[in-house]
Amino acid sequence: MERIKVIELDSVDSTNRYLHDYDGEEGELMTVVVSRNQTAGRGHGDNKWESEDGKNLTFSVKVHPENLPANSQYVMLEAMALAIRSALDAEVKSVRSWSMLEDYDFMFGRSVASGTDCRGFTIKWPNDIYWDDLKISGTLSECEINSSGVKSCIIGSGINVNQREFVSDAPNPVSLSQIMRRTVPLKKVFEAVLAKFEHYLAIVNAGEYAKLKEEYMGVLYRRYGSYGYIDGDGEFYARIEDVGQNGHIMLRRDDGMLSEYEFKEVKFKLKQR
Repeated sequence: MERIKVIELDSVDSTNRYLHDYDGEEGELMTVVVSRNQTAGRGHGDNKWESEDGKNLTFSVKVHPENLPANSQYVMLEAMALAIRSALDAEVKSVRSWSMLEDYDFMFGRSVASGTDCRGFTIKWPNDIYWDDLKISGTLSECEINSSGVKSCIIGSGINVNQREFVSDAPNPVSLSQIMRRTVPLKKVFEAVLAKFEHYLAIVNAGEYAKLKEEYMGVLYRRYGSYGYIDGDGEFYARIEDVGQNGHIMLRRDDGMLSEYEFKEVKFKLKQR
């Protein structure tokens, strides 16, 4: 990762904001800012990201994708989501003794090792990583567009790694240490995510967006089956038909009607603790 510049901070208001005025140096593939504490981290919409000092990963990556059309910028979110999901999945699967995961009774009464209706790490459209029905990570992206397409992207992510107690009103948080029942080295997870993201960024830069999307769709949260959703007109049940190149989700309602939504226009009906 010699072309990756990492800036480590003790505290910052927002890692995304820190990178706004940073142009990088010649030859850099990406610039990464990681902070022990982030005082004004935010989630999707008006949500705030809760992170206990020194327990979790909060970082942002600034990249200059090659020949990426403006209407395809969503692939950058896909790339980071896939990188985080893949790194976390590999970390859990690295546990030699699955006994520490067996009989771990999540709030829905399902055993992690049993495989009964538990799909491990998935990507919840548009920007979250879930373990079963619990949120472990979120990602936001901000892209600068010029006449040639996407000039640069800043992608900010938070990953719950070692936090054990959550005091915000977030309905369904979980951390890697809760899943694995042990403290997990932050540096190990961070380096794994960067290595995975470098891999997926290479796919983006090669213009292989279809390859990226195929993998993304294969690990999408609630990809198969009919589930509850809520839009401006109320609650309905539907199955995911597709996620477009522009990031819009297409839902096939149980009555057969196909509906397309941008970010914030529809939300999942989640199970409550």
